[in-house]
Amino acid sequence: MACRGFITKWGKTEFYRSPNTFSRCSRLNPYQQQRSGFRREAKRTDTKKGNVNQQQTKTSPPEAGPPGPPPPRKVKQPRLFRPLMFTVGFAGCSFGGAAILQYETLKARVQTAKDGEELEKLVMGSQDMAYWHDWWNQLSSFQRQLLLLVSMVDDFWRSLTEGQRTATGIIAINAAVLCCWRIPAMQRTMIKYFTSNPASKTQCLPMILSSFSHYSIIHMVANMYVLWTFSSGIVSLLGKEQFLAVYLSAGVISTMVSYACKTATGRFYPSLGASGAVMAVLAAVCTKVPEAKLGIIFLPMVTFTAGNALKALVAIDTAGLVLGWRLFDHAAHLGGALFGVWYVAYGHKLIWRRREPLVKLWHELRSKGGKGSRPGGGPEVRGGGGGQK
Repeated sequence: MACRGFITKWGKTEFYRSPNTFSRCSRLNPYQQQRSGFRREAKRTDTKKGNVNQQQTKTSPPEAGPPGPPPPRKVKQPRLFRPLMFTVGFAGCSFGGAAILQYETLKARVQTAKDGEELEKLVMGSQDMAYWHDWWNQLSSFQRQLLLLVSMVDDFWRSLTEGQRTATGIIAINAAVLCCWRIPAMQRTMIKYFTSNPASKTQCLPMILSSFSHYSIIHMVANMYVLWTFSSGIVSLLGKEQFLAVYLSAGVISTMVSYACKTATGRFYPSLGASGAVMAVLAAVCTKVPEAKLGIIFLPMVTFTAGNALKALVAIDTAGLVLGWRLFDHAAHLGGALFGVWYVAYGHKLIWRRREPLVKLWHELRSKGGKGSRPGGGPEVRGGGGGQK
């Protein structure tokens, strides 16, 4: 951009100085003509020279001084109605989709348990361990090592808690977006869709995509470490599906708060990162379990309660917002933290416990579709999970 501005300014100054160049060229022509013996042409050039002098007097104002810088471009005041409607709609769809996902997950678990019992009975009744021993001996050494590696990965995955498994997927998405930032051909696309700015033409989609976007490796590692640390606690409190809805909604709501503060102060700059969503997770756990002991990774001897940690973080972000610190997007941090506190205190009762009508409607739609597609037309097995809270 600096190079582009320099070239533009140089072009403007040359444009203003163009009359001088023409005048100098017109002065040189008579001199050359007199030297060739064309005296009459020299007299004619005197009149032209006077005309040139008149042109110079007419164009003298631009030569009075160097041209000043162009006036600053006025940024239109962004309208936040569309981002606000997107925030409400996306949060509602997130919780509605989480309720349907929980219903489908519980139904799939019931069906998988039944199928597993039937398969186990079939295998144990028809074949003994000698069959599996012969099958193992028929495999090559590479196939055995591959099966052992898959078994080790499966054992490690099963050793993780449900919250850590969910956080692993979020970390993988953030790592993929971080790699995309390193591709030069994708820079414009990343800036347009993976950074949030209320003054940008694209306002709504970056509100959620920027929550998975990090340009700095240190920034991503810090956010994902906090998410990994609190993922087990938040999933044990809310469940996997509800946690995903809270995380996605917090990312959009924190960006909306950032939009509002940037518009109010007139400071329009792009933001990115999962800090708002991570702050919502941290605030939810600290509000639900305020007496839990926390520590610092590099200072394990220093411990403090979760409630005090939340108060300190909110105080720091409030000071940063009031004093105008621009190292972090403190408005997004505060928006995420306040949403996490509100959801644990009131949002769970107002939103999640009222999902039963939606789940019943989804169950009826699935039941009608299942009856029409079943070849025997028999009654469909009703899956649990629709009325659980």
